[in-house]
Amino acid sequence: MRIDKRILNFLAIIILTLLTFWWTSFIFHLGIVWSAVATIILFRIIASLLIYKDYSLSWSKATPKTFLIKSVVVAVPLLFYIPLFYGELRITFMVSEAITYLVAINFVMYSYYFYINRCDIAKTKSLVIYGAGRAGNKLEDEFRNSEYRVKYFVDDDKVLQGRSIDGVRVISKEKLKELIRDKHKYDLLVIAMPSAKKNRIKEIHQNLSPYFKQIKILPPIDEILRDENFSSQLKDISVEDLLARNPKDLDKKAIKKFIDGKKVLITGAGGSIGSEIARQCAHFGAKELILLDHSEFNLYQISEELNEYKPSLVMQSVVNKELLDKTFAKHTPDIVIHAAAYKHVPLVEENITEAVLNNIIGTKNTIDCAIKYNVQKFVLISTDKAVRPTNIMGATKRVCELYAQNINTPQNTEIVAVRFGNVLGSSGSVIPKFKAQIASGGPITVTHPEVTRYFMLIPEACELVLQAASIGKGGEIFILDMGEPVKIVDLAQKMIELSGRDDIEIEFVGLRPGEKLYEELLIDDATATTKYESITVAGKTEYDINKLNHDIFELLSCEDKIAKLKEIVPEFEHRLN
Repeated sequence: MRIDKRILNFLAIIILTLLTFWWTSFIFHLGIVWSAVATIILFRIIASLLIYKDYSLSWSKATPKTFLIKSVVVAVPLLFYIPLFYGELRITFMVSEAITYLVAINFVMYSYYFYINRCDIAKTKSLVIYGAGRAGNKLEDEFRNSEYRVKYFVDDDKVLQGRSIDGVRVISKEKLKELIRDKHKYDLLVIAMPSAKKNRIKEIHQNLSPYFKQIKILPPIDEILRDENFSSQLKDISVEDLLARNPKDLDKKAIKKFIDGKKVLITGAGGSIGSEIARQCAHFGAKELILLDHSEFNLYQISEELNEYKPSLVMQSVVNKELLDKTFAKHTPDIVIHAAAYKHVPLVEENITEAVLNNIIGTKNTIDCAIKYNVQKFVLISTDKAVRPTNIMGATKRVCELYAQNINTPQNTEIVAVRFGNVLGSSGSVIPKFKAQIASGGPITVTHPEVTRYFMLIPEACELVLQAASIGKGGEIFILDMGEPVKIVDLAQKMIELSGRDDIEIEFVGLRPGEKLYEELLIDDATATTKYESITVAGKTEYDINKLNHDIFELLSCEDKIAKLKEIVPEFEHRLN
């Protein structure tokens, strides 16, 4: 038969009070006043019943808060029975007995806690936690009932170094390397720094990866589920974590001011860029989201994700100007962000007519409707491949830039373009392809040993797009600083390393049609700076808009579209590789 834990609590009060009264009486060389003992026991039981439901506290789940509650439950009765027994018992006696009782009951409670929560699992693996803050402490507590033994905490705070937490030393990164150097690798490093910038994560990984078999990290602080164990939310460090940058001059106040309370229409809203732009606009307080995409599935996915914002869903192609016109007339957006485009270089090379229609005519239609319906700001999402293009995709996007820069606009409509490089994790990115190849056992296929690309995380790129758009006055092509270029073969090797596989090989398959070995350094095309270091402005290329319209019309109907594209974009050098 199980005894009610609350009755056990009252029994503990009675037994411990008897013991502490006997001990204190022995220390003070006094006889036991049984009437005082009975009264104090009664006061403590009443306090346990009335204060913070102390009688129902689970000792097996004790926390520092439990200790504070016990302290209050002991202190409050003391204030009542000191006046009652004043003269019969010395105050020092009663205070000493109360302190002894408090120590005793907490000692018994925490002994019970450690006995119940003792770990019977053999500690066969070694663990180091980087970060001795709250997240690190919580993880150390959670890993007690696992096969991992926490060897050290590592922290950059020199005040903490040399101290310990629950008997686990806190050391510096340099000291850790010194301790491991002559030993085998430790099993696991957990980076418990959910607020850390990506650059910091990358630095820690580069410094300590040789010393560990596996590295895991906590998600960013805004992604952590508070009701779940932190240990269950740990994730493998990814190549996105290592390549990501945090723009130093990201101005969220400017973005908020730009988007807040506006009706925003996003074309290509179901794509990698469009969907993240939609998320950002929702986050920054858009009054209404009009999501336009010709893919039913993509539109459905983003609409489900943003369901609470009740977006308006438009399933149509930007090539159909008649339907597009009706959409603008119905919703009258304040801001249009044009992300709809065919961007996959090899596919576009195989489908030139469709690329001209979707990229050029779709952009022209959207800009024309924006002007007709007095849109305040039109933002064209462009690409680094529009710089001295070598492929059809880049050439079509360059024509879009020319149209955006040279179209005659009324005073109340501003048209800007934002140009950036590859984004990590997009549908056309090399990273999902490499992941799939690793999962299937390889090989990883890389076009050329020297091919390099610029990379940026989708959220970072989209935030900078909105930031650039917020400062645009019309006619600019903004260039986002993409950081340092990355060799694709180095990227492949890093992904193999992170996968823990040593049986994956890299195979070079040759450059694809239209593909560059090196993307142009975007900053070379910039002629002006902005108040943000991460954003510069490309020089304007003058092109008579009537001639451009005529050239686009001829491009649609001519047989040799590549020749016509070269005529419109003289720097276009088509490479078949």
